[in-house]
Amino acid sequence: MNQIRKLAIVKLSAMGDIIHAMVALQFIKKNNPNILIDWFVEESFSQVLDNNPHIDNIYKLNLKSIKKNKLEIFNQIKLIKSYSKNNYDLVIDAQGLIKSAIVSRLLSKDVAGFDKESIREKSASYFYNKKVSISYEKNTIDRNAKVISNPLGFDITSKMILEKDPFLFYKDENKIIYDYLSNDKKNILFIIGASWKSKMYSKEKFAKIANNTNENCLIVWGSEEEKKIAEYIERHSCAQIMPKLDLNTLKALVSHSHLIIGNDTGPTHMAWALNVPSITIFGNTPGYRNTYETKINKILESNSKVNPHKLDKSDFSIKDVDEKYIVKVAKEILYEEKD
Repeated sequence: MNQIRKLAIVKLSAMGDIIHAMVALQFIKKNNPNILIDWFVEESFSQVLDNNPHIDNIYKLNLKSIKKNKLEIFNQIKLIKSYSKNNYDLVIDAQGLIKSAIVSRLLSKDVAGFDKESIREKSASYFYNKKVSISYEKNTIDRNAKVISNPLGFDITSKMILEKDPFLFYKDENKIIYDYLSNDKKNILFIIGASWKSKMYSKEKFAKIANNTNENCLIVWGSEEEKKIAEYIERHSCAQIMPKLDLNTLKALVSHSHLIIGNDTGPTHMAWALNVPSITIFGNTPGYRNTYETKINKILESNSKVNPHKLDKSDFSIKDVDEKYIVKVAKEILYEEKD
């Protein structure tokens, strides 16, 4: 690893996936304090990376703009090629998609990534000259840790991950959040959104959780559709809806909360990254694969048998998860696990 002085990590999206890869940074720096680390990311998720002391430069791409305007591909390629002048000793594609593999290859000839048996888009592996093998079914945090650490010549163990330092950072957050936080009650944050409707827990049950915990329950939202759901929960419970927050301020709010309850989505995974207690609710995505369960970070799943290779977006079984059990686990975390 001593010869690697300049490293680029390509992990473009989405928020949860980026967070799962970021855990590796602290261990890279402990192993090689002098290494320079740059990160390439979709612009819309870049704030998740902001203020991280282990990242030297964050380079924002806008590959999503190509969907709206096909000609934008030329601008993006030109932008990526300009960054190749940074002369990276190694680029690691921690995403394993064809688009991320192309970005990585445009940055350098020396690219590491998953082998073809370890990813869904198998042809992406042809862009790598260093290939890492780890089963696609394995925990995604372990997968990210291996694809990043293995090409650098060291291992990140599960024990190291469980004993990690918090690794999300914020600065100049919107101070309005402190008007909503209570000094008298436990602050419970509801993450009600997700990338698919079938990954979203019932608004009616969120309202029941708020009423049965009787703590200071706050609801965050990201879209107008989520705002309507948040407003429903607020009308039917003691929970309060938050104003719309940017990712920097959301990191601050999560870090000041006593418990996060939410779907399998980026903001919920922030809790794990910040060593904040959480309950993540799973239906049609695999709990064992998508987060680490700890004494304070709990997984509650529906009875669906989930195939990580073929997720079923028509599976709404998350709505069957018993809200009474969520309340029970929440109270155990908040009141009984102090030691």
